[in-house]
Amino acid sequence: MLLRPLLPAALALAGLVTAAPLRAAPSLHALQEALNSSSPEALTTVLEPGKGLDPDEVANRRLLLREQFPDASWTVQPGAPLKDGRATTQINVAGSREEGPYRFRFEAQQQLVLGASGDRFNSQEVIRESSILRSGDSDLKVSLLIPDAVLTGQRYDVDVVFDEPLDGAVVAGALQPVSAADLLRMRTPDLQLEALGGGGIFKSAQAPYQPGTQTWAVLLVHPKGIVAASKQVKVVADRATLSF
Repeated sequence: MLLRPLLPAALALAGLVTAAPLRAAPSLHALQEALNSSSPEALTTVLEPGKGLDPDEVANRRLLLREQFPDASWTVQPGAPLKDGRATTQINVAGSREEGPYRFRFEAQQQLVLGASGDRFNSQEVIRESSILRSGDSDLKVSLLIPDAVLTGQRYDVDVVFDEPLDGAVVAGALQPVSAADLLRMRTPDLQLEALGGGGIFKSAQAPYQPGTQTWAVLLVHPKGIVAASKQVKVVADRATLSF
């Protein structure tokens, strides 16, 4: 119950981007300032509706994230260019919250292609996104061995593993795709924990037969703390677009 509202990163970051590389206006610094502003109207100065971009949705998701993590802070900076030459933007958000005796720490990342017209961003394409939520004092090292992109209909491995030996620790976990309805409501699915015997979760999945995205949610419970994470997988029809 405690973890269900703390949705995948991608969601928390809000729908910021398909389009041409950025031209003059607006600056990434202006976007960062707007995301970190306490003013409800701040985002309207740098965003306007367009392909893949709904400023009201961005504002609502920012508000929800701040309700969950009052000290949430965004950083916006240029990302690595894509193979096709398009410029990208890297958006990171981090925050924490206290819940009784527990402290939760959240981090999420998105790599986006942003489009702009005039003095506002007006389109977006999400290239990569992932998030991780931790409890406890130690940062449990976990690897999400999930591909960034797969072909339509392809079978692929979805593995989540503890990077360090368990040394006899009893652990449990769950892994499940997030439905489109849950994504819209910014909710994680009900994750049914099962005991893990191999130091992680190892699953074979099949991609949809239509291009789009899949988002996976994972929950790991260890004596040293809890790890909840998410990652998006792009589903593409052209093998040439498997790598960005």
